[in-house]
Amino acid sequence: MKIINEIIDKAVAELQLPICAYSVTHPKEEAHGDYSVNIAMILWKQISNQKFSNSQIKSPRDLAQNIVDHINKGPSFVFEKVEVAGAGFINFYLTKEYLLKELTNATNPSFGKNENLNKQKTYVEFTDPNPFKEFHIGHLMSNTIGEALCRIFEANGAIIKRANYQGDVGLHVAKSIWGLEQKLKKDGKQLSDLQVLTLKERIAYLGAAYAYGAGLYETDPTSPEGFAGAREEMNEMNGQIYNRTNEQINELYDQGRAWSLEYFETIYARLGTKFDEYFFESEAGPAGLKVIEEALSKEVLELGDEGAVVFKGEKYGLHTRVFRNKLGLPTYEGKELGLPQMKYGRWAYDKSFIVTANEIDEYFKVLLKVLSLISPELGGKTTHLSHGMMKLTTGKMSSRTGKVVTGEGLLDELKETVLEKMGVREIKNKEVIADQVAVGALKYTVLRQALGGDIVYEPEKMTNLEGNTGPFIQYTHARAKSILNKFTLGVGPLKSEMLNPQEMSVLRWLYRYPEVVADAGSSFAPHLIATYIYELASRFNSFYQACRVFEEDPTSPEGSAGARNGEVNALRYELTRATANVLKSGLGLLGITAPEEM
Repeated sequence: MKIINEIIDKAVAELQLPICAYSVTHPKEEAHGDYSVNIAMILWKQISNQKFSNSQIKSPRDLAQNIVDHINKGPSFVFEKVEVAGAGFINFYLTKEYLLKELTNATNPSFGKNENLNKQKTYVEFTDPNPFKEFHIGHLMSNTIGEALCRIFEANGAIIKRANYQGDVGLHVAKSIWGLEQKLKKDGKQLSDLQVLTLKERIAYLGAAYAYGAGLYETDPTSPEGFAGAREEMNEMNGQIYNRTNEQINELYDQGRAWSLEYFETIYARLGTKFDEYFFESEAGPAGLKVIEEALSKEVLELGDEGAVVFKGEKYGLHTRVFRNKLGLPTYEGKELGLPQMKYGRWAYDKSFIVTANEIDEYFKVLLKVLSLISPELGGKTTHLSHGMMKLTTGKMSSRTGKVVTGEGLLDELKETVLEKMGVREIKNKEVIADQVAVGALKYTVLRQALGGDIVYEPEKMTNLEGNTGPFIQYTHARAKSILNKFTLGVGPLKSEMLNPQEMSVLRWLYRYPEVVADAGSSFAPHLIATYIYELASRFNSFYQACRVFEEDPTSPEGSAGARNGEVNALRYELTRATANVLKSGLGLLGITAPEEM
């Protein structure tokens, strides 16, 4: 809290104590105050051997008391009291009047937003599925994290462009096109025959074609099906696709690519992501070759065996990687080396974040080292953020290839689990809400922990309405909205007398939301938002069980034409309204919809 820093810094200066770095935190026990400062312990390590004009200062606690005594000489409209605790912590207690002011602020839809990033132009690249291949659960992980980071950065004042980099050329494409060509022949079909199929059916056909081509590529070329030399054919086709030298292959490629990209858009819409920029390996290849030539001239890269271009990373504590192969074609590394130049050419960004699984951390260490040696400015603007993997507890789910769990299949299974739990309850737009809850269950499971850790896919547990789950928080929001929809209340002055523990518990949590949003933005940590809204939802549910928003008049006659005499408790109404607003905002920052009915 900025005002605490100002108060502490002023006291330190007036007491002629040295300037030092210190931390302002929230005590674990709220009975110990709203904020705690460790400056006395930090200072004591620096000045314990000095003589003080006040002979009573003989420990960090004495020093803390000296600072507190000085602070308490001045007026405070924010803090009820400031006192020393433990070995020398300084604890600050907010006044109820300040908490009520923050309660009013918390009902504003813009509550929590700030301008800390000062319109920083920021690319966030994430998801990155490859056309002709399945959209798998790793892509769901990347999309979930990347979208949440975008929204958190925006809440901190950044200008965001969502970027998607996709491998539309390469050996995987050749395997798919070769398999598609053979499968069409085998089925006695033309490419035009597939147009009558639904988009999902066409994607399934492509998936089967890729599985067929990939399978034969990995087996003995003299396979029983008579495709001797299949591997060589696919390798040759890889070059034809890259150089677009075969019209028949181009037709298969262009149509398959278009279907893949159209299909991906249906998944992005379901997940709540709309990309601003799309980059493709087919574009990055030529750009990468130019950067490779520049890197050779600067002796960052060097010629290796048989004319390949390599980076010898051992002298930097890294490993050797190939950037251009012996055929003169850019590798994945070579293509991606051209990507920063392409991004900057489209939009002169201040920062660029790339979100991927941590299985390619070593790859990115090499790539970003080469980029920083060639272009220190772009290298300094680029950050790689990696995440863990999603693990399955069962082999029940598989893709059409039998090897990969598809993202759509996983979401569909979660949706079915939610629909089963909904049962026969009458809910408007039941299918839509079930999908929102399923997506929320997945996203919250991914985002509730710090980036980098693996997660376990457990559909029953993830969709529970109790415990630390997305649906629990969504349901709490819906519960709060149902209360608000019952009453209409004009906002008047809120009284701080006689606040009970449940009311105080919610009140003393709401004001923290702007701090959490700021911390999540500066530390790339969506889990801070998830942790905060779970705690808020838990506190609100305890409040809901103990406190009634509508207080009935005990003196009114029962059953008088069904009338209810009493009044709406203004404070509890505002606590409910603020909670609903902050839960919706926090879920929104995680890319999760907050339904009003569940």
